[in-house]
Amino acid sequence: MSDASLRPTLSDDAAPESTGFFHPSGRLYRFTILIFISLLVLGSYFAYDSIGALAPTLIEALHLDRSTIGNLYTAYSVAAILIVFFGGMLYDKLGPRHSSLLFCILVLVGATIVALAQSRWELFAGRLIFGAGSETLIVVQSAIISRWFKGKEMALAFGIALTISRVGTLFSFNTEELIARYFGSYRVALWAAAGFCLFSVLCNLVYLAMDLHGEKVLALPGPEGGDKIVFSDIRKFTSSYWYVVLLCVTFYSAIFPFTALATDMFHDKWGIPLVSASSGGFMAQIFDNFLHMFSTAPGVTSIIIFASMVFAPFAGNLVDRIGKRASLMVAGSLLLIPAHLLMGITHWNPIPSMIVLGAAFVLVPAAMWPSVPLVVEENRVGTAFGLMTAIQNLGLGLFPLLNGKLRDMTGSYTATQIMFSCLGVAGLVFAFLLLRSDRRHGGKLEQGKPKAAESA
Repeated sequence: MSDASLRPTLSDDAAPESTGFFHPSGRLYRFTILIFISLLVLGSYFAYDSIGALAPTLIEALHLDRSTIGNLYTAYSVAAILIVFFGGMLYDKLGPRHSSLLFCILVLVGATIVALAQSRWELFAGRLIFGAGSETLIVVQSAIISRWFKGKEMALAFGIALTISRVGTLFSFNTEELIARYFGSYRVALWAAAGFCLFSVLCNLVYLAMDLHGEKVLALPGPEGGDKIVFSDIRKFTSSYWYVVLLCVTFYSAIFPFTALATDMFHDKWGIPLVSASSGGFMAQIFDNFLHMFSTAPGVTSIIIFASMVFAPFAGNLVDRIGKRASLMVAGSLLLIPAHLLMGITHWNPIPSMIVLGAAFVLVPAAMWPSVPLVVEENRVGTAFGLMTAIQNLGLGLFPLLNGKLRDMTGSYTATQIMFSCLGVAGLVFAFLLLRSDRRHGGKLEQGKPKAAESA
């Protein structure tokens, strides 16, 4: 899933004075509606990784091969690539309330079809519908936050939204297998994913009411489609932009396609249990599973996401202060190589490697997404983000497929981990090329706040 919520939006609009305890112009109202805006995608984040979290069980229960699990992630990305070309236009036409509800319902429908599926083709159909709704909903969420926080606490709002959204992924990896075991059916776990998507629809209804009230009281800015691609803009992009895009593809292709089958790898290669050995009621077992997160295969997989949740806001603040965006992308890409390689060719404890991947997943996105507005003209930022998201999903569609195919062909995960290490090498090359290109274009990416203030 793309990190649309990491993308910055800048404005100098002044905030109106607050009148009343819960007036729409006040901080309390803004941050209350931010909670519900953030929860719009909680269900989609949970359902996206439910397939990876349940991979060992699905492979056994449905007699699937690993390539099918990878293909289910590919189906999501295919839908995301198609929808990104007109998702921004739909947002412009329908507005924030109608578009968010439409895409939330698509997510729910897709997750429900997956839960009901009796064949792999029904699984693919569900994931296609789910992907069409989910990826666009993330873009819409970003535009809605921009609408409410223009000229206010923009960076903080995006950081909070990302953290709340990632809770869905964390819960998916640490509860789905337990739900399947406790209730004796993987379908209950898939229905739990659909239930989280229904919860997001209900949160959407609360957002709708608050947004409608706020729009009546305040002169909220009109819809901004965000990731809307204008093809005539593409030829105007510099080499720096294209290196960022290529780094984006290689980096995310070494993270999300890896997590699609990481739970199966940790269980199969290291014998790490799928759930913690605990007794008691269902909620007690859920709590124990989180308490012993590093001792279960899905929990180890979630280390990357946990690191992002906790440290992403701090990393964003660090990037704002010191700059060094290209240098941080070099460092993050470098971390991918030994982390994947050690898990592929050794039987060493994988937790240190996963912590290193978590550090990379904090550093690179925090530096990469805010770099785009610095290397393209302001009136082309929407096209830049839209094109970057579409190309990113090409990698997210291809490499889960290759991950599963290589595992089925070789019978081990050595080849797949070497593949992900090679992506790290390619990303490192693009990061160095970006650093060199940035120096030729004035070094904007390496500048922090003090230098930006001086140039202003």
